Amino acid sequence: MKLVELVPNFSNGRDKAVVGLLEKCVESIPSAKLLDSEMDYDHNRSVITVVCPISDVVGLAFDLIKTAAENIDMDVQKGLHPRFGSTDVMPLVPLEDTSMEDCVKLSHEIGKKVGNELKIPVFMYANSALDPKRKNLENIRNKKFQIEELRKAIGMGDYVPDYGPSKIGKAGATIMGARDLLIAYNIYLNSDDIQAGRKIASAIRARDGGFAYVKSLAFRIPGNNLVQISMNIVNYRKNPVYRIFEAVRSEAAGYGISIVKSEFIGMVPRDAIVDTINHYLMSDIENKNILDFKAGKI
Repeated sequence: MKLVELVPNFSNGRDKAVVGLLEKCVESIPSAKLLDSEMDYDHNRSVITVVCPISDVVGLAFDLIKTAAENIDMDVQKGLHPRFGSTDVMPLVPLEDTSMEDCVKLSHEIGKKVGNELKIPVFMYANSALDPKRKNLENIRNKKFQIEELRKAIGMGDYVPDYGPSKIGKAGATIMGARDLLIAYNIYLNSDDIQAGRKIASAIRARDGGFAYVKSLAFRIPGNNLVQISMNIVNYRKNPVYRIFEAVRSEAAGYGISIVKSEFIGMVPRDAIVDTINHYLMSDIENKNILDFKAGKI
């Protein structure tokens, strides 16, 4: 069976009822499997991970975007995370026997349907990008260019949508495309020094000469005096999680800052977890912190 993973990012992380409606869209399709659903209050963002047969992808993605448009008002939405619309990003990831070309074709079918029927502007990105400059998400939407800026620029220059009208309504715009598996990963630092956080994020991201497959931003998390280094690891085999963690730890130490905790958002490939466990287990064996072979104790 050809399977596709959908990982839509919605601009709501505070209203559980809205997320519940989105989950019901998935539950209404017997062949679809809801793998994960997460909400982040500070970012005001939720991420749902779904797997379904290729034949159900267009209908399910459309229903999710429609439901989000009806229940998330971008005229009033606020949060830490950069955003364009109620369904901010709709990635399609090929699984099993599904090819990237299959997902590219599906993404354009969805984009055209959303633009024509819901009148939501759609920008194609990643492997579905029609404009090479839009292959990287941060070239479309970033901290400095969000829905507020898009309202003024849409229809002009680099901001003519691939599908739909050159007009922003209450649902904003959607970014859509086919991509490979990635890991969304956050590290929290025991400091509210956002300037130090930004320098750490800059040191590890590809754009500024850091890890070739890491995209990162720094956020001050209100209420708990922490800085979050928020990352997308787009190739976890070439840039393993443990190496990124250690690089952040090293960079932070230079500012007298330490790591409080880290977290994954959404699903994580099993081998990424196994590689990380193996790395730290072997490190501890070498340092004799966990295993004492001579004593025969674990």
